[in-house]
Amino acid sequence: MKLKVYIHKAEEGGYWAEVPSIPGCATQGESFEELLQNIYEAVEGCLSIDIDDPQTENTQILEIAV
Repeated sequence: MKLKVYIHKAEEGGYWAEVPSIPGCATQGESFEELLQNIYEAVEGCLSIDIDDPQTENTQILEIAV
């Protein structure tokens, strides 16, 4: 899976990034290297959130790895 990440220079120093395809997924870092590490952690965290879906007896749940 490929995701587009927008990286911004922070006014107070360092960087911050957002992943537009995952609403609310953003992170920051004091250096570019720290930001890169934090981006991977943020995306993993955002994608691992369980969402409560209404279930009926005709509903199947499938987990996939991407």
